[in-house]
Amino acid sequence: MKIAIAQLNYTIGAFDENYEKIVRAIRRARQEKANLVVFSELAICGYPPHDLLEYKHFVDKCEIYLQKVASECHGIAAIVGGPSVNPNAKGKNLFNSAYFMVNGAVQRIINKTLLPTYDIFDEYRYFEQNTEFSLVTYKGFNIAVTICEDLWYRQPLLTGYGRDRLYNVCPMDNLSVLCPDFVINIAASPFSYLQGEIKSGILTENTSRYKVPVFYVNQVGAHTELIFDGGSMVVNPTGIISRMRLFEEDFCVYDTDEVMTAKADAVTIPEQSEIALIHDALVMGIRDYFGKSGLKTAILGLSGGIDSAVTLVLAVRALGPTNLRALLMPSQYSSSHSVTDAVTLARNLGVRYDILDIRDIYGQYVQSMSPLFKDMPEDITEENIQARIRGNLLMAMSNKFGNLVLNTSNKSEAAVGYGTLYGDMSGSISVLGDVYKTEVYRLANYINKDHEIIPQNSVAKPPSAELRANQKDTDSLPEYAVLDIILFHYIELKKSAEEIAEMGFDPKVVEKTLSMVNHSEYKRFQTPPVLRISTKAFGPGRKMPLVAKY
Repeated sequence: MKIAIAQLNYTIGAFDENYEKIVRAIRRARQEKANLVVFSELAICGYPPHDLLEYKHFVDKCEIYLQKVASECHGIAAIVGGPSVNPNAKGKNLFNSAYFMVNGAVQRIINKTLLPTYDIFDEYRYFEQNTEFSLVTYKGFNIAVTICEDLWYRQPLLTGYGRDRLYNVCPMDNLSVLCPDFVINIAASPFSYLQGEIKSGILTENTSRYKVPVFYVNQVGAHTELIFDGGSMVVNPTGIISRMRLFEEDFCVYDTDEVMTAKADAVTIPEQSEIALIHDALVMGIRDYFGKSGLKTAILGLSGGIDSAVTLVLAVRALGPTNLRALLMPSQYSSSHSVTDAVTLARNLGVRYDILDIRDIYGQYVQSMSPLFKDMPEDITEENIQARIRGNLLMAMSNKFGNLVLNTSNKSEAAVGYGTLYGDMSGSISVLGDVYKTEVYRLANYINKDHEIIPQNSVAKPPSAELRANQKDTDSLPEYAVLDIILFHYIELKKSAEEIAEMGFDPKVVEKTLSMVNHSEYKRFQTPPVLRISTKAFGPGRKMPLVAKY
């Protein structure tokens, strides 16, 4: 049997668009003599639809378009992800389902068993758990149809509890006793630069344990902060046989006889470096955020520093230079090379730029506040005023010209609150908010690998907010090489202060760092969505109380 995998980029709620993509793939698969074409999890409506699933008219529309897709399935079968109504009066209203379509109709509906409720996932909010297991028989083959997490019964969990089983039922144990010929897994598995090997390991572990090939089809594309990398795979008990493109739509047809007899060691799978994956993920995240919103143009504050420089390059690669505008807003504390570095970068990229000196505006603020501030010494208040002036100017440009503001803060700054609410923490999307400062430097070097795009001075100079004379980030923070390791072990690995200090770090530095993280939660609560490239990004995947004393 020939199986086509259609790795597509859907838009949540864009039923006509998603339907057309699916139908084009069905027709292509039929033309290429495939017997079955497979699409990803909740393909008909896009994943994740969140509380749209609570609207009956949204679910009704899913059903209408699924039936339309089924009517195209003549001379070929298809498996399409979509929600289905739970006929039982007890339990949740919906199932997360895979629709098996053939002969112009839906023949079977297979429901998802394992419903993740960790990190960014909240599926049990909407879906009922499957409790019945059976195979789909087609063209003489017995097929185990599974949905994403159904293969993740055994997984390494970064919870700190040492638990290696998240669920109390294993779908593949139940399906394997029915003797399937192969497994199809339709997925919407988001990208994380830490999780590529884990994902591959989950698939190879299943094929090795149950001695059957797995056809894994993943969604590609970004939905607000979530980035889906594609990378659909075909795996047999010897290992990975084929991997489809990352961060792009793709389409491949596989012969089951060839898959079952292929040797993984005879297949070369292209590998990408970690920083290349982060780069490509962020570019796609920006492109889809704008494209799926129906927007084209963006603006950012270009300071001459590393963060805004990297953000501008990524945005240009996502949207094109004519859709970007940079605003340089020097103050009395800005070094001359910061302005020249920013101008050089804008010219290197062919991006329009404007220079608005904020010294006079800042002076008016200080003069206006002097009757209230009286003789109090300058402190962080005056620094924040400068940041908020810049934020206001960017928002004014956004309002007047319709350019969305890109936030340029990195994860290290966001973690410890080294930023100004309604100032440099403003924006419509945070491009680097899940990228630690040390990784920002790696991104800059990756961008400059062939020739210098970002001026070397922006990469080499000590980082500074330039909000007071001779200011350096290290005046307030540990060196980023130290800070980022502490933050990673606290945020991603959930280790305690004592555990981190035992790694050789100064206990006082650790305590101060963790205190800054915990006391900055209110800031992060009010900041833009963050493009997620790690296993624990700030945003919906990390829920912390704003008021707490732990």
